[in-house]
Amino acid sequence: MFGIRTTLRLGATVFGLSAILLLALPGPFLDLLALDSSSDALQWSMRMIGVTLVALAGNMWMNAQQRDQAVVRRVGWVMTVCATGLGVLTLLIPAELTWFTYVYAAIGFAFGINYIVCLLRQRF
Repeated sequence: MFGIRTTLRLGATVFGLSAILLLALPGPFLDLLALDSSSDALQWSMRMIGVTLVALAGNMWMNAQQRDQAVVRRVGWVMTVCATGLGVLTLLIPAELTWFTYVYAAIGFAFGINYIVCLLRQRF
C-alpha cells in the first residue's frame, strides 16, 4: 500500500491522463464504455468531465504537498468516498458492461481501498 501523499500523486496522474483523453478523444472513451459515441451531447459531457478532472488532479497534487497532516488526512477521507463512488457509478453505467468498465471500476475501488487502509494505519 502507498501512503496518502503518494496515492494522491498517483491519482492525480491517472486523473490527469484521463482528462487529456476525455478532452482530446471523448468518442473512443465513450466507445470503451459502450456508450453512444456519435452523440454530440455525450461528447460534450465527456469534455466537461475532462475539464473537471484537470482541476481535481491539480488539487490532489497540491494537497499531497501539504505539510499539515490533518489536512492530508481530510483530503484522504474525501478521496476515499470519491474513488469508491467512481467505482460504484462505473458499474451502474446505463450500458452493457465491458472489460474497460470493469477495469475502470476496479481502479476506482483500488484507490478507495488504498486511501482507507492508509487512513486507518495513519500512513502519509
